Amino acid sequence: MSILTNKTTSGRGLPRQRAKRPVEPIFYLFLLPSLLLFTLAITVPAIIGIFFSFTDSIGIGDWKFVGLTNYVAIFGDPAILQSYLFTFGFSLVTVIAVNVVAFLLAVGLTSRIRMKSALRTVFVIPMVVSGIIIAYVFNFLFSNSLPAAGAAAGIPWLESSLLANPDLAWIAIVLVTAWQAVPGALLIYIAGLVAVPGDVYEAADIDGASKFQQLVKITLPLVAGYVVINIILGFKGFLNAYDIIVGLTNGGPGTSTRSIAMTVIAGFNGGDYAYQMANATIFFVVAILISLVQLSLTRGRNAL
Repeated sequence: MSILTNKTTSGRGLPRQRAKRPVEPIFYLFLLPSLLLFTLAITVPAIIGIFFSFTDSIGIGDWKFVGLTNYVAIFGDPAILQSYLFTFGFSLVTVIAVNVVAFLLAVGLTSRIRMKSALRTVFVIPMVVSGIIIAYVFNFLFSNSLPAAGAAAGIPWLESSLLANPDLAWIAIVLVTAWQAVPGALLIYIAGLVAVPGDVYEAADIDGASKFQQLVKITLPLVAGYVVINIILGFKGFLNAYDIIVGLTNGGPGTSTRSIAMTVIAGFNGGDYAYQMANATIFFVVAILISLVQLSLTRGRNAL
């Protein structure tokens, strides 16, 4: 009988699971501080916030219960609905752009090219820079450098700042957000591509498959788990977009680029605590539903 197996056999030759070792009490002792901090810093404030979403509280002073009034008002508030529309639209476009660019870069950086390690380092740099710093740098570029270049080159549509156009400002936010998010997705795709056996491609070469056919028929199916993980994690992350939007447009022009997170925080600062707490609760439920989708899509995949 192999000593590496986790199963034993009974007298009738049927497999029987080996009895699990009991968990040592010391492990629970080490878990207690983290559990306590999580409860005090996240769970308790969340419960208190959900409680006050059923009141008319402004954050301080007296309050009274108003039931579902805040929740009903949210579904009829055009500003709230606009923030949800912008956030989900921005997240969808950005996650597509990030995954397409990251996957193509990963394919190139795992091929037989020179200086692969150096290039990987260069492409990862945006991931370690603060989002607000990146936003202010690109704000200067969009507001000053690009209009000046457009005026010098005689390109009319480039002479005005992209950030000042309520119909196009979201494009700048997508570009900057994708620029920072691509490295994270790139690392995951590189890990997936490196794990693909090389003899699969050798067999495809022998069969006469082109590089494009290998990409579509071999690479994509074998890294499908990584694609799903990147899409789900990216979408969840972009739903919480805040710092880059603040640094680029601060939600403007007007409220055309105001995200859900910005709307909630602006409400807190403006004394609209209970109303925006109801908004935050709805957003929390949406995030939970997305997490459930993530679990259902990634269950059984051993991509990572």
